[in-house]
Amino acid sequence: MMQKEPNPERSLAEWVTFSIALFILAIIISLIGYIWLNEKNQPPILLVTKKPIIREVDGQFYVPFDIVNNGGKTAESVQIIAELQIANKVVETGEQQIDFLSDGEKEEGAFIFSQNPRQGQLIVRVASYKLP
Repeated sequence: MMQKEPNPERSLAEWVTFSIALFILAIIISLIGYIWLNEKNQPPILLVTKKPIIREVDGQFYVPFDIVNNGGKTAESVQIIAELQIANKVVETGEQQIDFLSDGEKEEGAFIFSQNPRQGQLIVRVASYKLP
């Protein structure tokens, strides 16, 4: 009859190593679960704001703006339009194209007008985008 050898007891080093490996595995699984649960699965939310400072250089008026993507997905070919209205008539328009705007990304730019935007109403808005 075969005699069963007793299982050797684990040493302290083996238990410490096993505990550390188990702890690291638990952290990785927890992070994956956290990312999966908190993933923003919403379309791009684009917010464009014009800055209050308008520069005048050689008869040209520079109107700076910021655009940020607060949504969860990336936007491509973002089109921004600016319309300058004086006496309720559109006298000048400008257009900008941002190639790529990922989640949380911010871009800056400027519109250039030949007429003073302070003399009318300036509307800056996002006209369109496409999903990659």
